[in-house]
Amino acid sequence: MITRDKAIVGIDLGGTRIKAVLRNADDGAERDRKILETNDGTEENSPPIWAKLIRDLIDSWEREHQVKVEGVGVACPGLVDRDGSKVLHMPGRMKGLEGFDFSKDLNRPCRVMNDAQAALLGELREGAAQGHRDVLMLTLGTGVGGAILSDGKLLRGHLGRAGHCGHFCLDPNGSPGITGLPGTLEDAIGNHSVHTRSGGRFTSTQDLVEAVQAGDADAIACWEKSLLALACGISSLVNIIDPEVVLIGGGIAQVGDSLFTPLQRMLGRVEWRPGTSGVTLRHATLGEWAGAVGALPDIVSLSVKTGELNRR
Repeated sequence: MITRDKAIVGIDLGGTRIKAVLRNADDGAERDRKILETNDGTEENSPPIWAKLIRDLIDSWEREHQVKVEGVGVACPGLVDRDGSKVLHMPGRMKGLEGFDFSKDLNRPCRVMNDAQAALLGELREGAAQGHRDVLMLTLGTGVGGAILSDGKLLRGHLGRAGHCGHFCLDPNGSPGITGLPGTLEDAIGNHSVHTRSGGRFTSTQDLVEAVQAGDADAIACWEKSLLALACGISSLVNIIDPEVVLIGGGIAQVGDSLFTPLQRMLGRVEWRPGTSGVTLRHATLGEWAGAVGALPDIVSLSVKTGELNRR
């Protein structure tokens, strides 16, 4: 009988792509990583195609690397139930995700968590949050995700809503966002609203920033208005949770200095800085892999209680 090494898998399931990492269960050494297309919504009235893609990937890894995958962690958008077994609420996107039983489908213990919270755990484990106990993370992409580490603990709240930083109100007279709240931070900076914010000129943040870099006055005005809203949002959150570090991740963060330089300047205008030089602002270092790394489970805690968040 062949004895196979034990392994764990971390999955970041997004609306566009699936990021997956395979590691040894004993020492955490990485064996493989893959990116697949999610193909969300391509099959109607059937199990979601992304579920089969994840199953097939794990099966192929077990054969190729001669390992036994003992536990899987899945990071995904939406509101996750308290025991970490499934997504309770994911409006408008990711058909088939709400209520999907990953443990049953994969036939092995599986912990599910919100993708932004997983990204923060990834950065805490191996990235820009290492050594810190009070951290705010914002993921700027199609929407705005977030997560909060307070006194070394990941905040989840009563229903799991804690850290949904894109869904707070900056403008009570604004249009309703995805949760029904008007004038949200997500609508002020998220990639999904660029077309509306730019008066129909741009369809992506990348296009908008390229126009800014070319000196387009209207693009500069639109971008700076968005960044002022982001600075006000960050400063408001800093006043509430008082973090040591604010991490910025997600696709929009990839524009680099075009985001961070003016954002630092605007934080200087609006942030409350009692006897300090301001909160430390950092670019998340794990990039698109933060969620998959943060989702990696501990197989001992999974065998005791699926959904356990504390791995330390």
